[in-house]
Amino acid sequence: MNTYDTLAAVDLGSNSFRLEVARVAGDQLYPLDSLKETVRLAGGLTDSKQLDEATQTRALACLHRFGERLRGLPPEAIRCVGTSTLRIARNADEFIHQAEAALGHPIEIVAGREEARLIYLGVAHSLQASTDRRLVVDIGGGSTELIIGQGLKPHERESLHMGCVNFSQRFFADGVIDKAALKAADVAARVEVEIISEAFSKAGWQQAIGSSGTARALREILEQNGWSAHGITADGLAQLRSQFIKAGHVDALELPGLSRDRRPVIAGGFAIMAGLFAELGIEQMDVAETAMREGILYDLLGRFHKQDMREATVDEFMRRYHIDTQQAVRIKRVALKLLAAAGGGDENDVRFLDWAARLHEIGLSVSHGGYHRHSGYILENADMPGFSRSDQARLALLARAQRGALVKLPEFSADAALPDNDRLLVWLLRQAVLLCRSRTEPRLPEVKVETSGKRFRLTLPEGWLEGRPLTQRALEEEAVHWHATGMKYTFG
Repeated sequence: MNTYDTLAAVDLGSNSFRLEVARVAGDQLYPLDSLKETVRLAGGLTDSKQLDEATQTRALACLHRFGERLRGLPPEAIRCVGTSTLRIARNADEFIHQAEAALGHPIEIVAGREEARLIYLGVAHSLQASTDRRLVVDIGGGSTELIIGQGLKPHERESLHMGCVNFSQRFFADGVIDKAALKAADVAARVEVEIISEAFSKAGWQQAIGSSGTARALREILEQNGWSAHGITADGLAQLRSQFIKAGHVDALELPGLSRDRRPVIAGGFAIMAGLFAELGIEQMDVAETAMREGILYDLLGRFHKQDMREATVDEFMRRYHIDTQQAVRIKRVALKLLAAAGGGDENDVRFLDWAARLHEIGLSVSHGGYHRHSGYILENADMPGFSRSDQARLALLARAQRGALVKLPEFSADAALPDNDRLLVWLLRQAVLLCRSRTEPRLPEVKVETSGKRFRLTLPEGWLEGRPLTQRALEEEAVHWHATGMKYTFG
């Protein structure tokens, strides 16, 4: 795998968009450039969960600017990640298509627990080495992530649907900050936290750390007003609550440490932090200067240094679901051999075919009947650290399409726009599964694979099919399945 001396991360948060560029020196990253724009993506969600036009326009303009900064960097050295708002917006796909064009790079949408993992990775790399268990809290614009970890490894990860933007809109939309509104917001936050409080309390921690804008803003306010000597404290939050009530309105807040940019969402962020302190029994919280964007960078660096979290996840899933390792290796070997005969694929296609071959039987742990459908469901919906939602969807497609009638799958319908390389990967995995059906080494010498447009041709060694009537019949049925999708498949 290639290595790069410069990496870049784009974090499309629900409150701010951020771009971080860093220089690589061994296993360390050193910041080169940082850009931030307050887009408030979560604020543009309508009641029907649609991103409104004004917010989209503002976001796309920001991404055009970020795109200029990214020019000249290798595409593989850049990772762009979308979070909470893009997970729930019903028109997210349409927006992402435009956003990728503006930015000039693909955008991954990550699940909440994957966001939590990346946040912890970013925070942990900025802290001194310690054996203490740490609670990391990140209050974003649309969600709040909580992680308990030790060293660089997270143990508990959760994502709650509450953030400084959506809470500010929900409880302080008119700008009024009174006792009733604060109490309602507190209670709502505590109800959300209560879901995970028992598990997190049992896990235990010695140090609480906040990350991202809300935590940094609260720390600045408390320290600059003399309400805390260091970080965020329960007593300091109580004094800040009194100041909120005294001001009565967001526009009347004139507090040292409170920036004009943060003012519109500070009440919602405060209510969530107060609810967390109360429900989890936190007395004092330190604040990190790093967050998810640094986590994205270190995760990207790990991929280049053969510490790809996705590889670790695949290995763990193989153990967890008791996958027949020998069969998985057989399928992988044959699939990659066929891919090489077809002219090879890019590094990403090889990687996904490898993972799909190793995980294609994961659904056998549920049921033998229709196991390919169970495999697809697990791979699409499981918590898979390191994988984005689109990564999981691609793996799920390969697993679901490994056998049976292709025309039953929406990706193979007449109006579907399945990429040619995904269609090829499906074909390769299906042939490998078919050729290894006896769960023994197929002893397949050199083969020839031809692909062009809507045509596949598999040429086997002369005489290889003699004495293999079951394989012969399976290949004939396979040709029928592909013909039904409008493809032509021949073998011989």
